[in-house]
Amino acid sequence: MLALAGSADGQGAVPGRRVVVTGVGVVASCGTGASNFWHGLLAEAPVGRERPVVGFDASSLYSPKELRRLDRFTLMAAVAADEAVADAGGIEALRGDPDRAGTLIGTGVGGLETIERQHTVLMERGAERVSPFLVPMIMANRASADISMRYDLRGPCECTVTACAAGTQSIANAARLIATGRCDVMVAGGSEAPLSGLGVAGFSNMTALSRSGVSMPFDVDRDGFVIGEGAGVVVLEERERALARGAPVYAEVAGAASTADAHHITAPRPDGGGAARCMELALADAQVRPEQVTHINAHGTSTPLNDAAEAEAIVKVFGLPGPAVTSIKGVLGHTLAAAGAIEAVAVCLSFRHRLLPPTAGTRHQDPALPIDLVTGGPRPWEPGPSLSNSFGFGGHNGCLVFLPA
Repeated sequence: MLALAGSADGQGAVPGRRVVVTGVGVVASCGTGASNFWHGLLAEAPVGRERPVVGFDASSLYSPKELRRLDRFTLMAAVAADEAVADAGGIEALRGDPDRAGTLIGTGVGGLETIERQHTVLMERGAERVSPFLVPMIMANRASADISMRYDLRGPCECTVTACAAGTQSIANAARLIATGRCDVMVAGGSEAPLSGLGVAGFSNMTALSRSGVSMPFDVDRDGFVIGEGAGVVVLEERERALARGAPVYAEVAGAASTADAHHITAPRPDGGGAARCMELALADAQVRPEQVTHINAHGTSTPLNDAAEAEAIVKVFGLPGPAVTSIKGVLGHTLAAAGAIEAVAVCLSFRHRLLPPTAGTRHQDPALPIDLVTGGPRPWEPGPSLSNSFGFGGHNGCLVFLPA
């Protein structure tokens, strides 16, 4: 028990330090900023094998010289963090003791765009022309470090690198730091910018990407994921502290868990055993019973194996018909390490709007996957305990349990 949340009735926390979300920020292909992002989730799914963030601009935060010395994944994390911090009331109201405030931003591949660009420089112009800023641009911990320096957050400054589970596990790990008393505030999430030629070719040649260019989670015709980029950041805060300063509260981070499939470097365990165990442990951590869960934000990548294993795990834990299930990857594609963090923002906004966005792109749910999938349009919803799942290459499983504010 990590004192991350809920009582046995799923309505509140056991004694201990409770963790709440007081700010959200997002950079996504369907919209940058929480409002644009939310409206994008309710729109039709786009078509194409890539989901870039068109018109992305970080010039409000950095000078032209600084922009040239930062990789895109760091810039997107910084823009998302800037929104989240402002949403939480601004850094002066939020930070408190800087030694008890930290950052934890996950990524999967770090500065891949910079690696590709500087390798071209090396091959075409020679070693002496490679940027002296190469190493700090590509290192996976750069986004966390940059946010830490920007806001003078002197507590833990870390980076979780667990492929597509990194965003979810970053939020979980940050919540633990607050729940256990080490920190009062954490800026946490994930960022990924994999749309370089090298990154897209690598995923394409391993046949992970959709041939149709349509992301259709849990659809009978699903044929792989659509690759996207973006960043999601949340501000986590000790609950009593947040309430005392009058901060807005989106949700409570009630519980979390992490497991490994120990099965295959890219394929999930077919019976969903690792995913099921992760959900069970997260519910136990939150002291929430399966029948109390009203919504699952699924990993739902639109790959044949992942969707089948996840649906199997959901049925195993929750039975039939089970909670409402959504996947926002029909709109966003798969943003890899950023996915779980962006989806955590989506869960928080679902609480606020009392609405579940549809699983866009899905037209004919696979009859072999009998989950209660939200399709066709948004579903009105009375907010209740919600799970958010992320599963990554390497067999990494992560799960968060959120309670309404």
